Amino acid sequence: MTSRRQFISRTSLATAAFGAIPLLGQKTDRKFRTALIGSGWWGMNILTEAMSSGRVKVVALCDVDSRVLENAVEDVKSTSGDVPKSYRDYREMLEKEKPEIVIIATPDHWHALQSIASVKVGAHVFVEKPTGHTVNESKAMVKAIEEAGTIVQVGLHRRIGPHHVNAMRFLRDGNAGDIGMVRCFAHSKGEKEQPKPNSEPPEELDWDMYCGPAPMRPFNSKIHPGGWRNFLDFANGTMGDWGVHWLDQVLWWSGEKGPKTVFCTGGRDVAGPAVLTDQEQTTDSPDHQLAVFEFENFTATWEHRKFADNNNEKHRVGAYFYGTKGVLHIGWKDGWTFYPTNPKEEIKHEESQLQEPQGDGHNIGALWADFVLAIDERRDPVASIQAAHRSSTLPLLGMVSWRAGRSIKWDPLKEEIIGDSEAAKYLSRKYRAPWTYPI
Repeated sequence: MTSRRQFISRTSLATAAFGAIPLLGQKTDRKFRTALIGSGWWGMNILTEAMSSGRVKVVALCDVDSRVLENAVEDVKSTSGDVPKSYRDYREMLEKEKPEIVIIATPDHWHALQSIASVKVGAHVFVEKPTGHTVNESKAMVKAIEEAGTIVQVGLHRRIGPHHVNAMRFLRDGNAGDIGMVRCFAHSKGEKEQPKPNSEPPEELDWDMYCGPAPMRPFNSKIHPGGWRNFLDFANGTMGDWGVHWLDQVLWWSGEKGPKTVFCTGGRDVAGPAVLTDQEQTTDSPDHQLAVFEFENFTATWEHRKFADNNNEKHRVGAYFYGTKGVLHIGWKDGWTFYPTNPKEEIKHEESQLQEPQGDGHNIGALWADFVLAIDERRDPVASIQAAHRSSTLPLLGMVSWRAGRSIKWDPLKEEIIGDSEAAKYLSRKYRAPWTYPI
């Protein structure tokens, strides 16, 4: 902190951001029959916020791991008094329970199929980001949801966080001038990765159902519980996880539908080559990537590295908006800060205001409040499927370019790769039988 830094009132701006969200129950006390698919740590964080709203009756929980499922049922009983039924297969749950709201907190490769199945039984959906594992999965989600006419909120909670809302207002009011470049990033520390022996899946885990439409690979405790984000069969590594949040800030600010060109490079130069044998395996996502997204009037970049940390810079995660009047950094737990070009002007700063589910600062409660109010009012929520699909498409296109090994041209209106049929194959992927890729 410097003596020249100007602190903006945390209280007044946070109140302004949250003031747009009426309290739950303000219009009705109706309770929605609610089910959760993916009952682990993050799914239960979302469900806890749902239960605390007083607007849900938890009727069912679903998970492929019976150990997780048993713990989740007991948590629901002790928290709300509801006695949910347990399911290992989401299809059976949807058929038997006919929930009005479905929360989906499964690995990324399940988001599309489970969302589509849920809206087809008439349920409103709160699904974690990104919307799909591939671009065309995400497009299929949009189509199915628009046809069903139900409300879908995607877990882009930064769209409702107070300091993000106020930072957007700061940008749109022209306080940073004309923005020519945005740099999004997330850095951490790491080292060479050693393979871990495969093993038989625990008897409580339905490994075939866990893999679902993804390839059936040997079970490894690096994957479950909790490590699936760094296996490309199930997710898209750091860019798919962190990148969607910060690239969403770019589209939220600009209103753009998508970029004209995308180029991405990166690898595993520190982590080491990916290993997958019958005996052992490592993760296979890049330990660093750099992606460049060329828009009509500005350029956005994404970068991450899982080594070296970022102690040489003030911030380790977030987005820098570079304007003619200065640089605005939108961060996570460090709020937002504007560094003016004119050295005589004061630095402006707003602290973050975050809810703390198990110590991990987010704004899921506010996002849930907006979701239920959107159902009541039959309007789009703040992180609608259309907006979240466009934001999810950016890191997914980055992965297409990375896999193809070259720059790609993108038509953001038709949502097609231009003039590169080989690269376009990566917009989808082959599903493992008997699962069928959504159209």
